[in-house]
Amino acid sequence: MDDRNEHGSESSGSGSHTGQSQSGTRTRIGLDVGTSKVVSARGDNVSPTTDSQLNAFFDVPYSALHEQGLKANRTPFYREDDRLIVYGDASEKFAHIFNANVRRPMAKGILNPHEPQATHVLETVLGTLVPVSRNPGELLAFSVPAAAPETGHELTYHEETIKRYLKGRGYTPLAVNEGLAVVLAELAKEGFTGIGISCGGGMCNVAISYLSIPSLTMSLAHGGDFIDSSVGAVVNEPATRVKAIKEETLDLTREGGDKIDKALHIYYDRLIESLVDELGKAVQKTPKLPRNDQPMPIVLAGGTSKPNGFRDRFEKALRRRSWPFQVGDVRMASDPLTATARGALVAALAER
Repeated sequence: MDDRNEHGSESSGSGSHTGQSQSGTRTRIGLDVGTSKVVSARGDNVSPTTDSQLNAFFDVPYSALHEQGLKANRTPFYREDDRLIVYGDASEKFAHIFNANVRRPMAKGILNPHEPQATHVLETVLGTLVPVSRNPGELLAFSVPAAAPETGHELTYHEETIKRYLKGRGYTPLAVNEGLAVVLAELAKEGFTGIGISCGGGMCNVAISYLSIPSLTMSLAHGGDFIDSSVGAVVNEPATRVKAIKEETLDLTREGGDKIDKALHIYYDRLIESLVDELGKAVQKTPKLPRNDQPMPIVLAGGTSKPNGFRDRFEKALRRRSWPFQVGDVRMASDPLTATARGALVAALAER
């Protein structure tokens, strides 16, 4: 697919970091393909360079005047028949202006089968972060969610669509489980042994890892979007506005507030309880977990985990249950928004 970025030449995101480094070694790329955002990491696993783009779009009716206005403001868009598709970070600005919701090419961690623009928009967003490779065959690792019973065939389509696009850009793609990527990013000192939990926009992903080998992966088909849409429905506000309030002011350590704040507390608690409950069920169905005498550290990542107080609420819910392993410290990722991409980069760097 071509990159139809109407305000200039082909969008390259962090393109200046591609190619060969000064030492002559090829770069590797890690990619978090999330429902809410796509995040890239490149370089080394000590101090990688990261970049991101909102995985969303907003369409407006086509007219020559509208098109000229978007070009004048250097807004990324492309034309699709009688619509102008504004994509990436700019789409949220338009949604706020028109008091409406952005549309997403992905839902619940995978391509949205009910969105006609899904594949085109996702590939366009990916193109802003993944330039055409200057070294054919350059390895790129990207995140995929754990398979859920109701999304097995759709997950296959999602993964293969991304692989084909990346191959077309000149890369050798490698799929990495999202929960495992969190472990790879944050638990090197623990020998990549522990539990990685990524709480994103479309879903929550969990991986229990022993020495980087996943012994259990599972997903919950709820995440930040579930909170935003549920709160929006009960307070009669667009989910995009709820999301902005959640990201800017929500503090789960403080009760009270207005009706939006109260509803956010309610649905955050529901999400946490559902996640812990589903993890408990998955552990019960996996009787042969590797034995480990040491407490298992747990790392939380993803934008949905960012509000102050999330870690404490999750830990309380977790410790109310009994587990067939010792629960160690529950910690936030060093940078929750980039952890999955950084972990994917670790996986890419590990490949020869």
